[in-house]
Amino acid sequence: MVHLFDLSLQLNGFPIKKAKAELDKIVHFSEEEYVSFLESKKKEIVDFHLKNNSFYRELVGNTTAENWEDLPILNKQNLQKPLEERLSNGYSKSNIYLNKTSGSSGTPFVFAKDKYSHALTWASNIMRFGWFGIDFNHSYQARFYGIPMDFIGYQKERLKDFLTHRFRFPVFDLSDDILEKFLQKFKSKKFDYVNGYTSSIVLFAKFLEHKNIILNEICPTLKACFVTSEMLFETDKKLLEKQFGIPIISEYGASELDLIAFENPQGEWQINAETLFVEILDENNNVVPHGTEGKIVITSLFNKANPFIRYDIGDIGILDEKSTPQKPILKKLIGRTNDVAILPSGKKSPGLTFYYVTKSIIEDDGNVKEFIIKQMQLDTFEIEYVAEKELVSEQIQKIKEAIDLYLEPNLNFTFTRKSVLERSNRGKLKQFKCYL
Repeated sequence: MVHLFDLSLQLNGFPIKKAKAELDKIVHFSEEEYVSFLESKKKEIVDFHLKNNSFYRELVGNTTAENWEDLPILNKQNLQKPLEERLSNGYSKSNIYLNKTSGSSGTPFVFAKDKYSHALTWASNIMRFGWFGIDFNHSYQARFYGIPMDFIGYQKERLKDFLTHRFRFPVFDLSDDILEKFLQKFKSKKFDYVNGYTSSIVLFAKFLEHKNIILNEICPTLKACFVTSEMLFETDKKLLEKQFGIPIISEYGASELDLIAFENPQGEWQINAETLFVEILDENNNVVPHGTEGKIVITSLFNKANPFIRYDIGDIGILDEKSTPQKPILKKLIGRTNDVAILPSGKKSPGLTFYYVTKSIIEDDGNVKEFIIKQMQLDTFEIEYVAEKELVSEQIQKIKEAIDLYLEPNLNFTFTRKSVLERSNRGKLKQFKCYL
């Protein structure tokens, strides 16, 4: 059988064979070999960028690279410069992989990877999906994602879908009629796995629950479902497991880096320590002990085209106490630093707390399909929701009481029922947004 997927990577100049061989070597290191591999890789990538990247050299200033802790913390703002100014010597648009982040954090930017480091990203994806019996060359993917709406962009994505053996369910309109069409596709096609944005996959599961249908009973070839890009709450995970009848695996990644963490078959959120080095730091940029929350700062060990060295990705997380250098485990992902609600009392609360409290009440009766919360002023919030019927005053009262209890009293809420919620141009749903 033709390995179309590997072949298309190879033809696009991504040396996938070499990358797979290197990844295999890293995975089989002993603990000691791994630690010395990590130290030499960190040193090598910093030295490379200090020599070959004037943007990075300028950022580092006259600090020597001897002390890892003295290296500057990068963020999206630092990187908001024309790509030409950030590329290393020897790299140009003709010999790199070029892409841009989705901008879900409010600041999209263009980034580059050298072709080998992008091949390693794919090798790492292939390995992790392989833990669940998925093979990109043969397995058929049901993909819940956005799609460009302009003609050329649309055709390009469809061609890519064909070559990479996947069928795309666009997520911009998820009304019942559309979900019914999705369902028919699952009846007629032999999908091996589902992959895509959490919110839209959860919505499909609610639709199935409403119709009392278990997905792998009508599509018995399904082996697993991988959700990405948005938080997966425990209650939603249970719903997915029940309605899909297959394992539900959470992944956490960033397009400019790689897969960052991927749930392993033991149910742990295993961090990718093969191509990345992940640190959890406090606000003074000191490493916090395992088990303590802090900002997630990541170094891409192989990317020579663009420096991602001690890059603050804008998320807050906790490493598990049982983490080792070779096998770090992400205990909890708390969400984006910019998704914080600032309240009149001065209290700061992750926007997801609002979302979570509201969710526990709003979804009791299955009327509300999905919703988002917008903070318009210190004490004023708008909740937009999609539902068969308007929320009644008792439900609104319950939400207000819960928020009084969990957050603080005297906040104002307006509730607006919509036929469809606004998603990003990629199809992501932003559950909480602060407009202050």
